Amino acid sequence: MSPARTPRYTVPGLGVDEGRQVIDLLTLRLHALNDLALTLKHIHWNVVGPHFIAVHEMLDPQTAAVRDMADAAAERISALGGEPQGTPGVLVKERTWDDYSVGRADAIAHLGALDLVYTGIIEAHREAVEKAGELDPVTEDLLIEHLRGLEQFQWFVRAHLESSSGTLSNAGADTEVAAAAAASPKRATAKRTPAKKTALPAPAKKTAAPAAKKTAKKTASKRTTR
Repeated sequence: MSPARTPRYTVPGLGVDEGRQVIDLLTLRLHALNDLALTLKHIHWNVVGPHFIAVHEMLDPQTAAVRDMADAAAERISALGGEPQGTPGVLVKERTWDDYSVGRADAIAHLGALDLVYTGIIEAHREAVEKAGELDPVTEDLLIEHLRGLEQFQWFVRAHLESSSGTLSNAGADTEVAAAAAASPKRATAKRTPAKKTALPAPAKKTAAPAAKKTAKKTASKRTTR
């Protein structure tokens, strides 16, 4: 992410260089929150299976709350003398993570992957809280309030993944596709890929004995911190 320009003014009690540092912190948090809101809607549209309605309806309030968090972050950037960037192009250019990688899939599979998304954004928010605490307690307080909501939403997600012994079904998975498969191994999950990359399997030779089907190992780039 390119650093923000130093503002001509900022809030009383902060120097303009300190204001620029806080704006930089908030800009990446704004991108992460906007991305999360879009990801939640993507999952809302693409869940299937017996848990469809429960998960479908659980995600809309989360989306609305995350959009409010993004709005608060953007307005804080403006108050600090900065210029919040909310266009998709800037988000994609400046983010440090890849697109969400699961398409139409079982609801529990999506929750397994979404748990990793929440982990990434929460960890990055906590790092931002620590840095903001050295510069601006108001921004620190704003991000802590975000964390309260984000951690509650992750709890809602993990309640679907937790066993009675307290173990998460996606424990140890470090990619969204792997987490989805671990959370719901009996339900197929689909990684979104461009159509031109899709190929039909070659027909079996008539003279050959039937061969055991091999399942191609699905891979996904490890999600970097949001």
